[in-house]
Amino acid sequence: MASIQKCIRTTDIDEVGDESHLTFFEMLGNFSFKFPEAEGSYFKEEVIKLGYDLIIDELKVPLDRIKISIFKGDFKNNIPEDRESLEIWKSAGIPEDKIIFGSREDNFWGPTGEEGPCGPTTEIHIDGIEVWNIVFNEYYCDKEKHLVSLQRKGVDTGMGLERLAMVMHGEKSVFETDLFTPLITEIHGKSLYHDEKSIKSERIVADHLKASIFIISDGVSPSNFGRGYVLRKLIRKIMRHSKKLSLPDDFLQRSLETIINIYKEYYLELKKNKEKILGIFKEEFQKFGTALDKGLKEFEKIKQSALKNKQKSISGAEAFGLYQNFGFPVEFTNELANENGLGVDFNGFKKEEDRHKEISRMSQEKKFRK
Repeated sequence: MASIQKCIRTTDIDEVGDESHLTFFEMLGNFSFKFPEAEGSYFKEEVIKLGYDLIIDELKVPLDRIKISIFKGDFKNNIPEDRESLEIWKSAGIPEDKIIFGSREDNFWGPTGEEGPCGPTTEIHIDGIEVWNIVFNEYYCDKEKHLVSLQRKGVDTGMGLERLAMVMHGEKSVFETDLFTPLITEIHGKSLYHDEKSIKSERIVADHLKASIFIISDGVSPSNFGRGYVLRKLIRKIMRHSKKLSLPDDFLQRSLETIINIYKEYYLELKKNKEKILGIFKEEFQKFGTALDKGLKEFEKIKQSALKNKQKSISGAEAFGLYQNFGFPVEFTNELANENGLGVDFNGFKKEEDRHKEISRMSQEKKFRK
């Protein structure tokens, strides 16, 4: 099996704006499940050689641009190093000095959730950028985190289209590929990157716009829970950075048109939901607009006080106040704080949030008893 998946990833959202991290990206994948009776099923040897054939023989990437990482083992938990992958890569034609061993954090995937399949990975890096991750589902991890060897092993790979385009085009960042330049140019205006200070905000707006548009086209609406909360956070970050860039009122409509033009041949749902997408953006901008201005002024007071008192972070109570009174998600406040050399007391924020929920619960119970 092979697939192209629309993906939203927010685990490293604070990295968006650098050369390679994105919230929305297209994931190219191929999969196999090693059934003895299934003709054409494959595992380590076959998938590594397929990877080599595609990167080296088909895409013609020179060996001097490539590094391979494999799992070095976790002997504390009785997981051996992946010597098999090392030998397969060498036999395929990768010199041993191009192969590095990675930790469990870097070269072991899964499970997703409390339990499920998992296993070591081997990654293909081009020009220092991780482009393709090949997962070998060799184990099953139970809820107690015990690993059991699977009888039927599987392959699950993921290669980011934007990163692949970046290295194949010889660009310095994913934002300079043709998947982004029309949008960046639309956001920025006539010239591209004339002001170094604006680059990160332009990239964040471009990425978060694309992510939000795809999320809405898949039927999600902004809310304070789950996927809707992720969407709301993205839109509020778009608002903040568009304000920093002094973007004109019609930038949303023009940017939406640009994104539809990039993807219209492949994702028909974007054009179909165009009016709905624009309507949700306008509604969220209207809801949050006044609160954003007031909240930024309040944050400025908090920041000045913290700097004056030589504090390293904003308190949980202050962060919760910004959330409750102005709708600032704690991650939003943390971004503002980081830009000013400060952090946020996340534990304190969680305590304030829990305390507020408990007060609300008691208040509701009291009303009910009456």
